[in-house]
Amino acid sequence: MIGEAEELEVTSIQVGVVQLRMIEAGPHQASEAVVFIHGNPGSCEDFKGLVAAAGVAHRAVAIELPDFGQTIAAPGFGHTVHEYTDFLDDALTTLGIERVQLVLHDLGGLVGLSWTLANPDKVASVTLLNTGVLPGYKWHRAARIWQTPGLGEVAQGVLTRGVFRRATGNAEPRGLPREFLDQMYDNFDRRTRKAVLDFYRDIKDIGDVSRLMLEPLARLDLPCLVIWGAADPYLPIEFAEKQRQAFPSAYIHTLENSGHWPYIDDPATVTPLVVEFVSSIE
Repeated sequence: MIGEAEELEVTSIQVGVVQLRMIEAGPHQASEAVVFIHGNPGSCEDFKGLVAAAGVAHRAVAIELPDFGQTIAAPGFGHTVHEYTDFLDDALTTLGIERVQLVLHDLGGLVGLSWTLANPDKVASVTLLNTGVLPGYKWHRAARIWQTPGLGEVAQGVLTRGVFRRATGNAEPRGLPREFLDQMYDNFDRRTRKAVLDFYRDIKDIGDVSRLMLEPLARLDLPCLVIWGAADPYLPIEFAEKQRQAFPSAYIHTLENSGHWPYIDDPATVTPLVVEFVSSIE
């Protein structure tokens, strides 16, 4: 059951030369934590509601990937999966988190699952929010544009607030709150746009990368909750069931009227699912 939401703390810590912004609730010094990793576009602010709810009974931390939100990457950072995975490891070490329940969304899924394979003994569970392993996935139109040198730069350069609101909000079956859309756009500055181009070009072959992850993840058979908005315009619902190829014991919950951000368009359903799942892990 969900108790009264925990008060959030928006703070930052030094991770190497990077000032990492994060949102935290619950016992800040605990060595076990529920850790939230956002996607694109996104920031730690995406998870305010979930962190507050999970923080009632757990240490809950939403971290911000370098060059997303207000976290500025170190000089020379190339925005590759390998670099983001290493950064996540450094961040968790700095925070003193030794056992993790991961809650992942969008491209945060690839970072979190890559870290899981490198640190299987530290992962207690995985929650996938419209993300995960994507064998055979064909990129959506916007991603293909970003992956095209020159064209991607032009597309990012002409993206205005109005276009962003319409393109992102109208693609969702329930729309998205104006405040949430504006928050995402406010964080989508020049450095984030470059990070997006670099990241998507690094993971152009995500279908093949995912296939390589299936067997080692399946051998771990980690406790897993999959929540998937069935009307996701970017990641089709068919990939919800495919998560069992990597997480054989996964519990899969699909939301017929939700899109890519089910924890935003249907928090009344998603929040208790997440909180009750992480609370069931011993």
